[in-house]
Amino acid sequence: MPLSLAGAPLQTGHVGLNVNNLDTSLPFYNRVFGFEVIAEGKDEAQRWAFLGRDGRLVLTLWQQSSASFATGTAGLHHLSFQVESIDDIKTAEAVLRELGVDLIHDGVVSHGEGAASGGIFFTDPDGIRLEIYAPTGAENAPAPAGAAPTCGFF
Repeated sequence: MPLSLAGAPLQTGHVGLNVNNLDTSLPFYNRVFGFEVIAEGKDEAQRWAFLGRDGRLVLTLWQQSSASFATGTAGLHHLSFQVESIDDIKTAEAVLRELGVDLIHDGVVSHGEGAASGGIFFTDPDGIRLEIYAPTGAENAPAPAGAAPTCGFF
């Protein structure tokens, strides 16, 4: 009989990302998202970092890549983080601009025409597409993809 998880509680656990250089990626994720380092492997042959908040693992970084994120192949499309409000997004936007990160769109955009949710879209040092969004507060922000979901087309 096949295993069925229908009806069982299920949520996303941590997300693991391959990165080119932990010395570049670790400070980026710490600064932008305020993650703490829960654990770190410093052996040059196997470098990694477990990042989280309040002791809860959220993201793992694995230094085992040698090229930028490929948007034209199957796999991760983007990684999204939800915050409480548009003000939280604007705080993150200020940090990104301070770090010299280019936003995909200029500032907060709506998830689609008439949507209340919206956020900012950008890439990490390896080109991994990221989003920080709030469920409300973007009602008057532009919708770059029109009626289509903005987060699907960047």
